[in-house]
Amino acid sequence: MNFGTLIKELRIGKELTLRQCSADLDVDPSNWSRIERGVTPPPKDPAVLERWAAFFGLCGDKKLEFLDLAALARKEIPADMASDEAVMGALPAFFRAVRGRELSGARLNEFMQDLKAINSPDKE
Repeated sequence: MNFGTLIKELRIGKELTLRQCSADLDVDPSNWSRIERGVTPPPKDPAVLERWAAFFGLCGDKKLEFLDLAALARKEIPADMASDEAVMGALPAFFRAVRGRELSGARLNEFMQDLKAINSPDKE
């Protein structure tokens, strides 16, 4: 799923037209449409994204997915990941492996578990 698809589904889930949703969020309807279609990236301002997430009632993992998809739509690494030195250090190896198709199935899952362990609150 991409950010545009997600916000369109969230809007439809609230049974709002594009114009109603844009009015409620104080966004130009043509800009909202372009974001839904993936023509324009989502806003970079965290306060705006937080307000949108609250409007759609997102919390926990759903909110994180929303914020992650927004960053990825802007071709950025999510801020919380970009500030983690261990994660950033692991990314070059990940990129090389994915480009070479070296990681698949069990190896990819193992790599993902390693990344999760890096960011685990239990790490010393």
